[in-house]
Amino acid sequence: MQLFYSPASPYVRKVVVTLHETGQTGDVALLNVSTTPIKSAPEILAHNPTGKIPALVRPDGPALYDSRVICRYLDARAGGKLYPASRIWDTLTLEATGDAIMDASIAMVYERRVRPEEKQFDDWIEAQWGKASRALNALNTRWMSHLNGPLDMGQISVACALGYLDLRHDARSWRTGNDGLAKWYDTFCECPSMQASKPD
Repeated sequence: MQLFYSPASPYVRKVVVTLHETGQTGDVALLNVSTTPIKSAPEILAHNPTGKIPALVRPDGPALYDSRVICRYLDARAGGKLYPASRIWDTLTLEATGDAIMDASIAMVYERRVRPEEKQFDDWIEAQWGKASRALNALNTRWMSHLNGPLDMGQISVACALGYLDLRHDARSWRTGNDGLAKWYDTFCECPSMQASKPD
């Protein structure tokens, strides 16, 4: 299989962490590709009509895209431990929360990086940070018992989202007021899968 990726993408990192945690790193070749929301790389468009990464090319079926789809596929392929039936709805909700933080924080980056300066909208950027900030507060106040439980995809998604905040929005100091979440994240980052997928 082949995974089209960019090492800085938190969605890609979710997939790479999943590959490590499910013992499938040797089954997937990583193909680094440069693509933007303005101009999608042709090699991505050949497999994903939305032009987004990650995209997983399989020998026995059409390419899979969207990190949630790819991670669910890889987990099922390895025996299905990261989406436990006994807490599936909590796991999926936590995964969606992590992905929502990624969505908002990437939108903030694109507003500055892609949109012409005279068209950038500061209020919109702050609204995106508001989404991320509320999600962080919810994680810190409602989800710590789940985060401290057995490994599942919810934890992986949240950890990758927090890693992206460190990478692109460190000045926002997301740890302030989220002491429990920050402590959990620092411990989770010691996992070999997180170390191996850390962007430069």
